Amino acid sequence: MNVLFQLLRDHGQTLLEKTGEHITLSLAALGIACILSIPLGVVLVRHRRWAGPVMAVASVIQTIPSLALLGFMIPLLGIGKLPALVALTLYAILPVLRNTYTGLCEVDPALLEAAVGMGMRRRQVLWKVELPVSRSVILAGVRTSAVQTIGVATLATFIGAGGLGDLIMRGIDMIDTQMILLGTIPAALLAIIFDLLLVGLDRLCTPKGLRVRPSTRSSQRRQAA
Repeated sequence: MNVLFQLLRDHGQTLLEKTGEHITLSLAALGIACILSIPLGVVLVRHRRWAGPVMAVASVIQTIPSLALLGFMIPLLGIGKLPALVALTLYAILPVLRNTYTGLCEVDPALLEAAVGMGMRRRQVLWKVELPVSRSVILAGVRTSAVQTIGVATLATFIGAGGLGDLIMRGIDMIDTQMILLGTIPAALLAIIFDLLLVGLDRLCTPKGLRVRPSTRSSQRRQAA
């Protein structure tokens, strides 16, 4: 514990700075990925013949090792935050896109028919029926993407984008386990915090009447058995 306090006292300012860089880079990549993926998922539901090729391209990008993807950005965009942001955004697209498409495809057709029968236009059906019903599935993809992006962002240090990866690399260069932990632990905590915040957002957006408590869900499973 004394060692931890000593590390925070000696490197506290640097830790705050690198954590801020890490959060900014991760949030920017996640936000851009959501802005691109959710509308694209809506379009693919409307034109399903394109879903396979588009998903295949996104999957290929996902299979590229994160360090290699960052390296590919250097000849195109140089080094710094911009190439890291582009690489992280590309890496974050697939979970959000796949879950958006899946969630929208699983909306009960009877709900859509009822909405159209009530006189809703296509845009109204999307905003008032499809997106609210598929919200939890979409947010699950955002959660996956957020955790993944925060982890991959530590590698952005290799192309000069900063973040907590700087502390990890400094510890590796110095063969200093404590310095490595000083970068690793905050990155892990950020992933947990982002995930919990998104869970809270999902719960906040769910009407109280539709919320199912764990105890209620367990009792329903026992009754079904």
